[in-house]
This record gives sequence, C-alpha cells and structure tokens, in this order.
Amino acid sequence: MKSPVMLAAALLLASAAPVLAQTQATATAPASPRPAPKLIVAISVDQFSADLFAQYRNHFTGGMARLLNGAVFPSGYQSHAATETCPGHSTILTGYRPAHTGIIANNWIDQSVGLEDKVVYCAEDTSVPGSTHTKYTVTDRTLKVPTLGERMKAANPASRVVSVAGKDRAAVMMGGHKVDELWWWDGKTYSSFAGRAVPPVVQRTRDTVAALIARPQTALPLPNWCKPLDRAITVNNVTLGQGRFEREAGDATAFRASPAADAAVLAMAAGLVQDMKLGKGPAPDLIAIGLSATDYIGHSRGTQGTEMCIQMDQLDQALAGFFEVLDQSGVDYEVMLTADHGAHDMTERQVERAMPMETHVSPELQAKTVGAAIAQQMKLEGPVLLGAESDIYVDRNLPQPVRARVLAEAKRRYSAMPQVAAALTRDEIAATPWPTTPPETWTLAERARSSFDPERSGDLLILLKPRVTTIEKPGPGYVETHGSPWDYDRRVPILFWRKGMTPFEQPLSVETVDIVPTLGATIGLKTPGVDGRCLDLDPGPADTCAK
Repeated sequence: MKSPVMLAAALLLASAAPVLAQTQATATAPASPRPAPKLIVAISVDQFSADLFAQYRNHFTGGMARLLNGAVFPSGYQSHAATETCPGHSTILTGYRPAHTGIIANNWIDQSVGLEDKVVYCAEDTSVPGSTHTKYTVTDRTLKVPTLGERMKAANPASRVVSVAGKDRAAVMMGGHKVDELWWWDGKTYSSFAGRAVPPVVQRTRDTVAALIARPQTALPLPNWCKPLDRAITVNNVTLGQGRFEREAGDATAFRASPAADAAVLAMAAGLVQDMKLGKGPAPDLIAIGLSATDYIGHSRGTQGTEMCIQMDQLDQALAGFFEVLDQSGVDYEVMLTADHGAHDMTERQVERAMPMETHVSPELQAKTVGAAIAQQMKLEGPVLLGAESDIYVDRNLPQPVRARVLAEAKRRYSAMPQVAAALTRDEIAATPWPTTPPETWTLAERARSSFDPERSGDLLILLKPRVTTIEKPGPGYVETHGSPWDYDRRVPILFWRKGMTPFEQPLSVETVDIVPTLGATIGLKTPGVDGRCLDLDPGPADTCAK
C-alpha cells in the first residue's frame, strides 16, 4: 500500500515524463537573466498556526526546509477578528482585509434572501432555488475585490491563473473571479463550476484517489521525533492522540482528514503546471494551492498528538516532491506559503498541560437562548435574535424602536456574561478608526473593524475571552477549533522562496494582506488600493519593492 507521499510521486511521474524529457534535453542551455519569476506558486496550509510552525520547524527536512532558506516571517498575522477559513483565504491573494473583501465569516445571516435558510455560506450562490448554507452551489460572487491573478490578467491577458484546493472556499477565495482552472474536493471527488471541461490530469487524480479510498489504509510510520507526543487522551468517549491514519475501505471522510488529501492536491497542481505549461508563456502565471488536511486533522484530533506530528512530516515530504517536479520543469518560480488562520489544541489536553483556565463556551451564549429571554422580558414573539459565528442579528421585522431596545438589552446581557470579552455593536465597530499600528497592538474593536462589512456583519459582535473555545461539547470529528480574535488564532507564518535569493528572517509582525503587494512587486505589477504593504525580500541594500 502506497503512503500519501508515494501516491503523490506516482501521480506526479504519470504526468511528468514529457516534461522531464524536455528538461533533460535542454539542461545544458545557458541560463538567461530573470528579471521576474515566470510562475508564482501561492500555497495556503489551512490552520498552520505560527505556533505549529515554530514547534516543527527544526524537524523539517523536505519542502518546508527549503522554504526556511528564503524570506521567513514567522509572525505573520491574519490581523482581523474573524479568524476562520473563508475570511483568511480572502486576504491571502487579494491584499485586502475582510472588511473590504466582504468575507466576514464562513457563514453570515442575510434576512433579505428569498430562501428559508437565512444563513449564507461564504461561497454560496443564494440565487439558486432551495439553496442552504450546507447544500449550495459554489460561487465567486461573494468576493467583493479582485485577486492577484485577476490583476495579472488585467495587466496581460496572456497570464494564466489556476486554483486548486481541498476546500471550495479556499480555491474560490484565492483564485477569484477569472481563473483558467479551478478545482476543489467536494467530499466525493474534485469539482469545479458547472460546464467546465475536466482536464486529463484532474480526471487522472479523480480516478487515482477513488481507487485509493476504495482500499483500506494501513498505519503510517511514526517518526522518532513524534514519539514524545504518543499519548492517548479521551474526549467525550473518543480516544485520540495516538492515531496513525488507518482508514477503512470507502471512508472518504477519513481520507479528507489525512496526509493523503494534501498529497493528492499537490499532485494535481503539479500536473496542471505541466499540462498547461505554466511559467513558459509570454506573461507570468499563478497557481494557488489550498492544502486543507491540517485543518481537518486539527479539528478532529487536535494539534498535539501523533496525528498532527505525522501530518507535519508527510506535508513536508509532499511539498518536497512537488518542488522537485517544478525544479525539473526548468521554470523560474517563486513560492509563497502561509495559512488562513491559526488555532490551538483541544480544551481537554490543554487542561492536562498546565492550562486549567481552558474551557468550553456555555450554551447560555447562544443567540436563540439570549433572544428567547429578551422576547419573554419584552413580551415579543418570534426569535428576536439570529446568530451565525460570532455575529448576532436583530430580527429586521421588528419596528425600529423595538429593534434598538432589543439590541441594547442583548449588549447588556452579553457584556455581563463571564466568558465574554467584548460585545460590540455595529455602530461602535463602524466608528472605530482603521488600525495603523502593528497588528499585535490592536484593540479588540480594531480587530473587529478589520472584519466589519456593513452589508453583511451583524448588529452585535460577541468576542469570547482567551482560551474559551466556541465548541460547547466536543465529539467525533470536532474537538478543537479557531475563530477567536486572539493571537493564537491570528498568527501564521509567511514564507517566500525563490532560487538564488538570499535567506533572512524577520521576527517582527507583518500581515497576510502584505503578500499581494510583495508578490506583485517581484513581477513588476503595481497593486494600488490594497490594505497591505510591500515587504522587501532582499535583506541587503537592494529593494525588491522598488521595481
């Protein structure tokens, strides 16, 4: 049985032979000057926190080790309060914070949509009859700003843009509105927008992964340096902490939360680079890659067991194989790797490890519970409050004076709850000046301001105190999460690498919105209007932002 890395190698070699032969035939050709990279490779590792990066960086020997020999920003920030997958991915290749991308959360409430389900998924086409936030047609229309790929195409239509990921929201938010190829794992296979032709390498990946899922997966090897984490923990009658990614035949859910899922996405990405000859055209190209397994593993098993340790090792190896194929293509490429958000370990293991203040959120904080109490107090009918993620919405069918009273009472009640750090009204957030200081210094209101969209945000934003998880009761597949305004969820690594660059590390804070102007500068593309700033990737007197 092939390991996830061996699977990736098999897929890569299946599509690499013509390119390898071409590379060997031209290997003796003299190198030409490279004023700008021909291919940008933008990688997001879902839930790859700065803490996780710091924990494992000394053990990396493959692809991650290569990136450590570039420009390393270990304290990058998804600086906003809504540290979730969709908002985070919306910042990476737009250069805008969620307040401008419009992606305020994974889900929000829209009381105006003509659907029974008023909860809107961040990539949901609500114009489709019967759509719900769990059964939806994927769209890119919710993203309000252009991506780097769109800017590249506007500057030169010859640029090609590809986006592939383990989640639809990662592929869409990094790819944007104008992509040549866009594919994501839909739970059963790799999908795209309706009507798109299926490239051969995508079909090959579909077939290989289907065959892989149809067979059982034996335990993956445990690296020696993972052995200190080999300790069982029981969470709500589920034993975790010692997993090796054994998988029964036909278990697609377990595949999704395993290293094999990332290896398959990288293999498909490499095949698309080869088949489309990305980086070999007259204009620079871009491929965005969303690796989602780390997030699924974190949610279902936590971050401090053998499961995450094996994932870090396998991810490192899979990235090495992917980069080797790019090397063999002869393309001058530039890599950027970051994450959509951070996270920290499950409450139960944190309590065992010197953090007794870790706790689960009380059910009393639910919008329906608070709303029912307010309705009873004010003698109102109906669910006066609706909630999605951290946003609370007052029923818009109430008369305006009543809505104002309900909002004031909701703020009073939430502010008095011991687990709540802040309850901010939309007016308070909107009146907060746009933050200008380093992100670690921002107030909670400033963090909230960076996630606030007046069209989509709630009437009241509830921010929990540190180390209070939004999981009320953990269970199979869901023992750990993120989404808080605290730095363990905000901090992520940001890494840049290109062959021949001088390595350096900058420990001070930067933001993920800085990625687009930084990458744009390396290809001579100006990105006016973005929220980020260009990061100089030359540690000497030269300035890569001056192009």
